[in-house]
Amino acid sequence: MKHQLLTLTAASLFSFQAFAQQDGFLPSQFAEQKKFELDFLNAVNYDRFKVHLTELTKNPHIAGTPENELVKDYMVKTMSDAGMEVKVWPYDVYLPNHPGKSELQIISPVQMTLSQKEGALPEDPFSADPRLHLGFNAFSGSGDVTGEVVYVNYGTREDFMKLAEMGVPLAGKIAVARYGGNFRGYKAKYAEQYGMIGLVVYTDPKDSGFTRGEVYPKGPFFNETTIQRGSMLTLDFTGDPLTPNRPALPLDGPKKIKRDDPAEVDFHTIPVTPIGYGAAKEILSRMTGSEAPEAWQGGLPFKYRITGGEDLKVRVMVDQKPDFIRANNVIGTFVGKDHPDEWIIMGSHYDAWSFGATDPNSGTAMLLTFAEALGDLYKKGQKPSRSILIGHWDAEEQGVIGSTEWVEHLKKELGAKTVSYMNFDGGVSGRNFGASAAPTLKKLIIDASKEVTYPDSAKTVFEVWAGKNSEPGIGNLGGGSDHIAFYMHVGIPSLSGGSGGPTAYHSNYDNLYYYSKFSDPSFKMGGAVAQLFGLVAIRQANAAIIPYDVPRYAKDLKGHFEQAVKNVKTIDPNFTGFDQVEAALKKLEASSVAYQKNLHQSISEETVHSSHLKKINTGLIGLEKSWIDPKGMYYGEWYKSLYVCNDPFSGYASWILPGIQYEVAIKNTARLEEWDTRYAKAILDLSKKIDKLTKLLEPKRVR
Repeated sequence: MKHQLLTLTAASLFSFQAFAQQDGFLPSQFAEQKKFELDFLNAVNYDRFKVHLTELTKNPHIAGTPENELVKDYMVKTMSDAGMEVKVWPYDVYLPNHPGKSELQIISPVQMTLSQKEGALPEDPFSADPRLHLGFNAFSGSGDVTGEVVYVNYGTREDFMKLAEMGVPLAGKIAVARYGGNFRGYKAKYAEQYGMIGLVVYTDPKDSGFTRGEVYPKGPFFNETTIQRGSMLTLDFTGDPLTPNRPALPLDGPKKIKRDDPAEVDFHTIPVTPIGYGAAKEILSRMTGSEAPEAWQGGLPFKYRITGGEDLKVRVMVDQKPDFIRANNVIGTFVGKDHPDEWIIMGSHYDAWSFGATDPNSGTAMLLTFAEALGDLYKKGQKPSRSILIGHWDAEEQGVIGSTEWVEHLKKELGAKTVSYMNFDGGVSGRNFGASAAPTLKKLIIDASKEVTYPDSAKTVFEVWAGKNSEPGIGNLGGGSDHIAFYMHVGIPSLSGGSGGPTAYHSNYDNLYYYSKFSDPSFKMGGAVAQLFGLVAIRQANAAIIPYDVPRYAKDLKGHFEQAVKNVKTIDPNFTGFDQVEAALKKLEASSVAYQKNLHQSISEETVHSSHLKKINTGLIGLEKSWIDPKGMYYGEWYKSLYVCNDPFSGYASWILPGIQYEVAIKNTARLEEWDTRYAKAILDLSKKIDKLTKLLEPKRVR
């Protein structure tokens, strides 16, 4: 049955003028748009989310397997039936989709082979599936090494620096690191840089386990056999490791793409294997060296120690061979009736380490639910003004590969046409709503959250999300998922949102049984997330003027540069500030005020000239490109955005003003003047673009 969580009435509508100012709609569009939104909200069938999630997660479906092809075929059929134009984009990418051979043993003082796979559970029928793999880390080096062990805490850059300061010998040793603190690939990168010969990674119960609450299957937290899989890829670009800056087109296709020699790519060379904390306990409990710092102590019932001692020897053997696999992106399009070449793109990857119930396919199921709802309207002639695309990306888990190849393939077209990219990797993984976004999109999310009821309550999502605060916090995008190429390489405003909570992240237990017990037993969050971000998409698609929050650039930048100055002073106490940037920010603020004034007047009085609308929207799409610098970052030229990047030392964290952040991280002051110039140039370019838009918005009666 269709779940009508929200009914909009005349009494509940916010004021006519506020709607127009906020969302870029002309007064003459107001009634039609509100009907469109109400019809869409009522079309969202909450029951369909569970249907889709059940079908998508019937089988383990790692990239490059027949089971993943079945998922692809299901998405193609579902979106086609919804009325979308669907196209499959194939790429041949280089990756491991199988653990190969792997062993982990204690050699002395006892001989013991340690478990590398989750235990089968009688309560969980999925857990005994014979197709489930051992725990493995994609792009581990291959090798067979035996040595003493060193506990390196989370294996962050700072942790390794601390070990070096303490004088702990690392060369020739095997690292034991707990998950958390950084992208797992950096644990291997730093271990290798310090001369270590192998790495064992586990999830500590202090981070997810019995110290947090009941463990699976009684509770949501990791049990002693739960293993987090994941990629180790840490190159200075994102995507297929053999084709940076170019798409990995099919090897048997008509157009041949130059591929780098794998032997010349900077892959990790040391063997790496992930395990559960039950297996890690067997190593850690036998360590005899000095006690680890208090902050490094975990949740197992003994003192954690830095070194294992000469008697404790561990063997790590991995024989993992990457190869070419066919990755298929599935792109569906609701063609816009007025502006088909202006695109709002929603996406999630669909490949999974096992069944993928939370990560990623809760996002996939939500997008299919959204597609069917909008399809109901589309078939009745209620079509969005701009095109709405849904992208299902392949091979994300091995390094955000499928989406990156598509972006590199269509880079110029995407840059010219795309209004926004909205990512929903694991987008319905729990009951806690949250979001991260580019400055221009934050207000859109907050506004939509006020109009959708939080499941199983009488409150809106906004009320639950904000709590006692006047406005909920929206984060800044970091690394780790499919928004990277859109946002950081091409300069498309992006967001990531949905609901989360404790999960069986990247483990063999991430299945429908776990989801139904702990993620969302009522299966209602999927419909609510589809409604909320459906509104965000539809408002962008139908507004006369793209509803970016343009003044947010100046507001956010002011705070970011204030923080940047404080950060620089930690390495140079005499630093006085970025003078060129300061002047440019004043200009941007003035430009933003003038723009907002003209926008308010031209929309509320409907005086914007109809012949200017196309130019205005084209100009708005171009704003974010002010941050795209051809020179890119010093730690990797593929990363082009001066505004945002994932932290190159941790992989996941969001770096705002990454050019400056990098200099602070490496304690270098030599390039600060260069960055003052580069950032001021970008800000002035943004200000100039806004001034052009302001001029186009000068009152002229619509014809």
